[in-house]
Amino acid sequence: MQEQMKVNSSILERFEFRDIRQEEADQAVLIEKICFPPNEACSEKHMKERIGVTPELFLVAVDKTTGKLAGFLNGIATDEEKFRDELFLQTRLLNNPKGKKVMILGLDVLPEYRGQGLAREIVRCYLQREEEKGRKEIVLTCLDEKVEMYKRFGFVDQGMSDSVWGGEEWHEMTYYLG
Repeated sequence: MQEQMKVNSSILERFEFRDIRQEEADQAVLIEKICFPPNEACSEKHMKERIGVTPELFLVAVDKTTGKLAGFLNGIATDEEKFRDELFLQTRLLNNPKGKKVMILGLDVLPEYRGQGLAREIVRCYLQREEEKGRKEIVLTCLDEKVEMYKRFGFVDQGMSDSVWGGEEWHEMTYYLG
């Protein structure tokens, strides 16, 4: 990985990190609605489709004391060169399990778990896991106010994305693995 992010052992003790389970789909839908405004949030239909098609591309953080999801990261594997809005809507058609890239579709952390390093640890674990699978790049889009956070995580700002998801202007950011 470009620059190793430091492991947060207290987060690792408090949370279990793993693939999502089908029975957690309703929790994921609710968390998405809490974390994103309606114009940006994944619909219930599409979230459940993603979970059904690509559960191995979700990384959930489960609070060990409650057994509930505190947050998650999800993506789609592909060999596409650029991030495009169809990735959000056509998981079944566009996912390529052997793809060398993962396009991140969302990072969600419930408000009560923010500011504790959980998002950073979810990203760190995800990057490590996908590198072990042989992926070469992780690509995401974010709004202006998140660019510096993702730079601290080791992502490189590629400029403005072709994506106009939710009627917004997004930065496309890449993390180079291996």
